[in-house]
Parts: sequence; C-alpha cells; structure tokens
Amino acid sequence: MTTTAVTHIASLVTNDPSLGNGTPLGLIQDAAVVIEGDRIVWTGESSKAPATDNVLDAAGRAAIPGFVDSHSHLVFAGDRTQEFNARMSGQPYRAGGIRTTVAATRAATDEELSANVARYLAEALRQGTTTFETKSGYGLTVEDEARALRIAGRHTDEVTYLGAHIVSPDYADDPAGYVDLVTGPMLEACAPHARWIDVFCEQGAFDGDQARAILTAGLAKGLQPRIHANQLGYGPGVQLAVELGAASADHCTHLTDADVDALGQGSTVATLLPGAEFSTRATWPDARRLLDAGATVALSTDCNPGSSFTSSMPFCVALAVRDMGMTPDEAIWSATAGGAAALRRTDIGRITPGARADLVLLDAPSHVHLAYRPGVPLVSAVWRSGQRVV
Repeated sequence: MTTTAVTHIASLVTNDPSLGNGTPLGLIQDAAVVIEGDRIVWTGESSKAPATDNVLDAAGRAAIPGFVDSHSHLVFAGDRTQEFNARMSGQPYRAGGIRTTVAATRAATDEELSANVARYLAEALRQGTTTFETKSGYGLTVEDEARALRIAGRHTDEVTYLGAHIVSPDYADDPAGYVDLVTGPMLEACAPHARWIDVFCEQGAFDGDQARAILTAGLAKGLQPRIHANQLGYGPGVQLAVELGAASADHCTHLTDADVDALGQGSTVATLLPGAEFSTRATWPDARRLLDAGATVALSTDCNPGSSFTSSMPFCVALAVRDMGMTPDEAIWSATAGGAAALRRTDIGRITPGARADLVLLDAPSHVHLAYRPGVPLVSAVWRSGQRVV
C-alpha cells in the first residue's frame, strides 16, 4: 500500500492526550500525519515525519478528525417548511409534526428515499462529517420501518431502529397495541438490519414504562439502546438510559440534578443537539453543567426535516460555544471523539496510529475558527478511510 504524508499542519487535533500539549485534544503544532491504506500510521511534528510515497503540504492549515454525527434522521421524504414558518411566527414545537413526514415517507419509492440519504450525506461530507448514524422512524409500519433500515444500511453501518418515534397514526386509539407491534412483529423484521434501538421518551410520544418495554425487547434481540430523552420537558428518559446502559441519551435539555449526577457517574454519553434548539427556539441544553459533573458529552446535528434541518457539524460547534457554555476545545472534542463514544467506537474521532484515516483540513490555522467564524465554509479537504473525498 502506498503511504501519504500530510505535512506542515499548523495545528493538529489528535484527541490523544498522550500526544502534543497533553490536553484532551492532544494538539501538535507544525504537525504531520502519515496515512497508509485506510489507517493513520504516524502522527507527530512535521520535521520528524518519515519518508512516504506521496506528500501533501497543508501550508499552515489546521487539521481535525472527521466529524462523527451520532444522531440523524435521514430516511425521509417531504418538506415541513410550513411548520417551520409557523413556528418562527410563534407556534410551539410539538412531537406530532412527525406525522406529516410519515405520510410523505410512506408514499416515496425506495429510490427516492435512498437518493435523499445520499444527498444529505454528500452535503455533510463537504462540511467534514465522515461518520454518521441514522434512524428509521418515519414509516411506523412493519414494512416501512424495515425498508427504511435497509435503505439506511446502504449508506452507513450505524443504523438505528426507531419504530418508537411516535405512536403510529394507525394506532392513535390503541397506543398499547402499537407498543406490542414495535416490540413484536416490527422488531422481528427490523432487528436484522440495525445495530441500535431508540425510543422517543417524551410527553406526546412514549412514557417511561413504554420506553423500558421497547428498549428491553430490543436488547433481547441484540440491539443496543439509545434514547431520545428530556428534550421537551423533564421526564424519565435520562434515568432509564443510564439504568439500561444505553450508549447515549440524546437531547438532555431539561435535566434535574439527579439526571446530571447519573450521567456524570455512568457510561451513557449525553448527546446534545443544538440544531434542534436553534430551529425550535427552545431552551438551550446546559453543556457546562454536564461537563462539570464529569459527563461525556457529544455534539450532533439531529438532521431531520422537522426540528433540525441542518447537516452542518461546524454550525453545531459554533452554537455549542456561543449558547451552551462549551469552550471551542470542548466543542470540537464532543463533535469528534464524543460522537465516537456515543457510537461506542474507538477507531474514529481521533488522529492516532491505528485509527481510521478520517482527516479534515480547515482553511484556517486553528480549530477555534469553527466557532470564531460561524457560517464560513472552512473545510478545504476531507479524507475518509484514507481516500481524499473532498
């Protein structure tokens, strides 16, 4: 296999505290990275880089790991512009808007849905996202949920079964019957196509007992739990996530002291989704409170057509720094290594020997510019699995 060195990187974020300046980011100044095949094989100071087959001069640009977007809803059809416009005109966000997307998604062909996923992934890749998770949840029938997962699996290995997004309109008068469907025939059809199981534990969706039954059934089928928790109000979602050893509790907007303590002491990652708060004018999650309690925090886009229609991780980094109490260093870690932790991955989200060669060059001398220059397209080159793709 040929080797390629990217040299003269002004500031390299490795996310390995044993490297560079010893911080969680493991910053190395005037750095180089050597790629062989799909892996990083060397990281260090540019002057000490080994000989390679190819050399690319970064010319003083900063480099970071590829973003890891650990929460998205990309298998959908339709548009909810009218809902967004109404919300910006004063109407509150409610979970029920999902039904609009369910109708459009059911009516779409497989080809249309797959093309949509590919479109948004290409959009995200241009902004530095090299790994993403995505969910079902806009079909809500056995057939439509299973096909959503099959389509998602064409594009990523991080596929989540979210039959429990809301109670299907077909079961509006029988929520218990829908839970039986989600934990029975739908789970049977969907489990072979997913790695994760998720549930929207929220007023207007599923309560704590229903969420427990759904996640426990998924565990019995070999699916690992994640959970939409405490987005619209206080509730049992976070405590349930920690109790069941879920990989992540996502949203975490409304937390009691007990919730924060549980996340700080457990292994469940608190995944914050600032695009949702931006697009719904809701209360911002308090990242500072979680970080100070020792919780592991991830940042993700929550890209979906209703409450967070953005694929931009740089945008979410800027929001986290501006409105959620994070430092630029914390935000970049959470958008890379934090996302990897939320997916229980150790091969991504860092630039160290043995890691997958996912690398982003920024048209800036430091990762701080992602928050310092919000909205500016700073990504100048992207490598994914060792191949330059942007």
